[in-house]
Amino acid sequence: MTVVLTLAVLALVAIAIWQMTKIFELSQLKTDKSRAQIANDNDNKNNGYMLFAFMVFTYLITIFSFWKYSKFLLPDAASAHGADYDYLMLVSFIIIFIVQFITQFLLHYFGYKYSGKKGQKALFYSDNDRLEFIWTIIPVIVLAGLILWGLYAWTNIMDVNDEDDPLIVELYAQQFKWTARYGGTDNVLGGANVRMIDIDKANVLGLDESDTYSLDDVIVTELHLPVGRKVNFKMRSQDVLHSAYMPHFRAQMNCVPGMTTEFSFTPITTTSEMRMDPYVVDKVKRTNKIRAGRAAKGEDNSDPWEYDYILLCNKICGKSHYNMQMKIIVETQEEYDAWIKTQQTFGQTMASVQ
Repeated sequence: MTVVLTLAVLALVAIAIWQMTKIFELSQLKTDKSRAQIANDNDNKNNGYMLFAFMVFTYLITIFSFWKYSKFLLPDAASAHGADYDYLMLVSFIIIFIVQFITQFLLHYFGYKYSGKKGQKALFYSDNDRLEFIWTIIPVIVLAGLILWGLYAWTNIMDVNDEDDPLIVELYAQQFKWTARYGGTDNVLGGANVRMIDIDKANVLGLDESDTYSLDDVIVTELHLPVGRKVNFKMRSQDVLHSAYMPHFRAQMNCVPGMTTEFSFTPITTTSEMRMDPYVVDKVKRTNKIRAGRAAKGEDNSDPWEYDYILLCNKICGKSHYNMQMKIIVETQEEYDAWIKTQQTFGQTMASVQ
């Protein structure tokens, strides 16, 4: 690898030197007109045509992309706040598209219309107060509106409180896996500290064994959430900076070593309902068709793939960062209650290893 990088650097240096010599040649006054590399009227006209053609190509590929990929990456938001988040994103994209359309049209059109011609001189204005006022005040108003709207949306999303009897869940990050902890029957998380981690005693999260609230805590590696119930997440990191990213719920919060961060949302779509979404059904069919083709070639013999909610790490945290994820299952309250009853509590785990 070192040899390859060295050769690449040498090649880039050689290209840079070659380009510098070309620039030096162009900067010299040529007395021989047959060798002078100076654009003429025909060159300028051709460049103008190419600039205009590139503008048309840009618009066509943009329109095609919106038509072909308007439904991309993710299904509809599965959290209560997700629809507002997506709407703000949509408005931002529309504004960006309008501004891009106008500015790129002016840039390419004037480059085409006013391509250089012999004897034609450009008009130069040192300043234009009215024009500068227009292109300053309009962006100020639009950006101020988006910022205020974004702050309002962020305030609503980050309103982490204990109203409506929220479920309390801790997300514990470490290289390179997630662990979830539930408050148990009292819905209260016991004290914890990384200094209390004891692998031999199965205390993998550093729970305070003397804290009675810790005894009924439930530690799992698959996150289950009841639909329609608010969830308050408490997030910790054992080693480096991680980020708990749940894209289907439009939720993300950094997990910072030495402190607890918080995020809250209400799931509104169960996993089974999400899998019935036409976009998800189509994605599953296309993915399994590809996997079947690979299996036929002996490249992949895995079971058919199912679409799931997922928790990812959105901060590059090391060599296995890409694989730091945890499955999320959203289910009815009854299904959640039945599942949580089958899980072993921290007190039971400690008793079994003693």
